Amino acid sequence: MNFEFGEEQILLRNTIREFAEREISPLIKEYEEKGEYPLKILKKLSELGIMGMEIPAQYGGNELSKLSEIIIIEELARICPSTALIICVHNSVFCYPIAKFGTEEQKKKYLPLAAQGKIIGGFCLTEPHAGSDAANQKTKAIKKGDFYILNGIKSWVTNATIAQALIIIAVTDPEKGRKGISAFIVNTSTPGLKISKIEDKMGLKSSQTAEIVLEDCKVPIENLLGEEGMGIKIALNSLDGSRIGIAAQSVGLAQRALEEAIKYSKQRYAFNKQLSEFQAIQFMIADKATMLEGARLLTYRAADLKDKGKSYTKEASMAKLYASEVTNKIVYQALQIHGAYGYSKEFIIEKLYRDARVLTIYEGTSEIQRLIISRHLFQEN
Repeated sequence: MNFEFGEEQILLRNTIREFAEREISPLIKEYEEKGEYPLKILKKLSELGIMGMEIPAQYGGNELSKLSEIIIIEELARICPSTALIICVHNSVFCYPIAKFGTEEQKKKYLPLAAQGKIIGGFCLTEPHAGSDAANQKTKAIKKGDFYILNGIKSWVTNATIAQALIIIAVTDPEKGRKGISAFIVNTSTPGLKISKIEDKMGLKSSQTAEIVLEDCKVPIENLLGEEGMGIKIALNSLDGSRIGIAAQSVGLAQRALEEAIKYSKQRYAFNKQLSEFQAIQFMIADKATMLEGARLLTYRAADLKDKGKSYTKEASMAKLYASEVTNKIVYQALQIHGAYGYSKEFIIEKLYRDARVLTIYEGTSEIQRLIISRHLFQEN
């Protein structure tokens, strides 16, 4: 394995880094305080082709390699983790499953608009009583003539308040268990689909998360994604790729936290010495930098396996597990180095601390990742 970037990837990384520092950084505080989606930023990212990273060129996208995609997610997360999450969800669990499992008509209908940012997508799997137990779905989809009638509640839906379309997982045949669960592409303008509440979250304030209620929501039969009974397969396949994206989001956030800790330790004095001159601080920085590089390499490895068409479920879970957990440790220590100032909103580390906490929870908790990893290890041996 060689993760040394080529000229195109270096140019891509530098372009996104410069864009994020120039266009996103000045707006973060405003969006954070108002809890608003960064729509101006998303429009500019659309112009850069970032909304179509998982979409083939024939449908208007640029279908980047997974490694190139996570370079982008990492750089966006370094400046704004919320923006990185919005982009990751739109690409990994909306565009990707349509591109992989959709009919030609579905691809032509949704993907060109999604690539242009005229459609922003979301993904609805979690329910009030079905989080880690993803197969325990209560949302029903009953076939009536040329339509499915959907009823149920979906929780913690990223992008819900600005999405024009969602992929919704629902039960089509309760007798078949996991094999009786299907996936649907549902326009958010469909009667019977409504947002019941927007969550007041601890972090990622400019990426809104909402609960969706489906009451006799009438979905055309042609909006079934894949075949009946493929819902869990589509969901898990999409989440594998998305977990690499969350690992990249973790790495980007941790990189910024480490940079802030180093910068502050060189500016702050105690006992007539820079903090950076104290061995305790030097060891903290060294340990966290080593953890960060480990997380980055695990993330790159999972992306590389996906790009090569090899199995990567276990590696995606490893990357997501390790990157999310060490990022929380890195941000914790970075805030500790800031002392009382780290607890103040005046410093970005306070926001990073809040944003980091959810990384070990969404797209499968750390406990679920450990189950996936161990299951694969037992099967392999």
